[in-house]
Amino acid sequence: MKVSVVTPNYNGIKYLKKYLDSLNNNSEYIGEVIIVDNGSSDNSVIFIQQYQEKCNFEIKIIENSQNLGFAKAVNEGIKNSKYDYIFSLNNDTELKSNTIKELLKLINSSDDIFSVSSKMIQSDNPNFIDDAGDEYTLLAYTKKRGDNKPINKFNDICEIFSSCAGAALYRKSILYEIGFFDENFFAYLEDVDLSYRAKINGYKNYYCPDAIVFHKGSATTGNKYNEFKIKISARNNVWMIYKNMPMPQKIFNILWIVLGFLIKYIFFKKKGYGDIYKEGLKEGFNNKNKLEKTNFKFKNTKNYFKIEYDLIKNTFKLLG
Repeated sequence: MKVSVVTPNYNGIKYLKKYLDSLNNNSEYIGEVIIVDNGSSDNSVIFIQQYQEKCNFEIKIIENSQNLGFAKAVNEGIKNSKYDYIFSLNNDTELKSNTIKELLKLINSSDDIFSVSSKMIQSDNPNFIDDAGDEYTLLAYTKKRGDNKPINKFNDICEIFSSCAGAALYRKSILYEIGFFDENFFAYLEDVDLSYRAKINGYKNYYCPDAIVFHKGSATTGNKYNEFKIKISARNNVWMIYKNMPMPQKIFNILWIVLGFLIKYIFFKKKGYGDIYKEGLKEGFNNKNKLEKTNFKFKNTKNYFKIEYDLIKNTFKLLG
């Protein structure tokens, strides 16, 4: 079994050598590496072309004239891929040996597994976890499991709400069934939206503790809190609810959702970003009709109940 590695790149030349070197160490399971360059101006494309001679796999480069965002870039890679598994991988990552092998082993353990998330370690602080899969809550918060926890934690395979697309393996056949990443999201939460749709359709997302990926984090968009990220994330949180929750579920959860938006607004106001956060929410509500909602199917009713249980459980974990 081999995978198609799909990586968006935007002015990431300083990360590409370590990224490609680590892929070479996993080349036994790599059929191709598709790098979608979003209009870089730092000679990234030239560097990749020159590196090709050292690789044990084919590198395909898709060149865009401008930054089209993470979601569209990954979708372009998926559409141009040849293999049955898509390994979505950020350019600011390094893989430990056997990472792809472990991901493949887990995803093939059951036909209903859609995605498998890696154990992502902080590159700059390698004693701590960056992400061990993502959870979603009634407050419209996405919580990174294991964030800033010691690396000796989160050592068990388990089902999660969503895989982090910074280093996640996806089953391509299911992508064609439920749809690709929503390009309206541009970046942030597009992976949670995708996993949400998979869960609605009865598929599962898992975490693989033996698939180790070191991750720089925010390499393209800057630090943890910036105007771009805050505004887009606020907008996309509105869209996630609008797209994926049927009306009865929205009504049932409305107080929690409003409370979550209020808490986030207070938090960002204290950091000087209150107006930016409000702009994101406003854009989300004003432009929600451009989205394609996830169709409600009666056969998926039990899956909505399972999702609601997960949302409640994750909310109380967050508050606890």
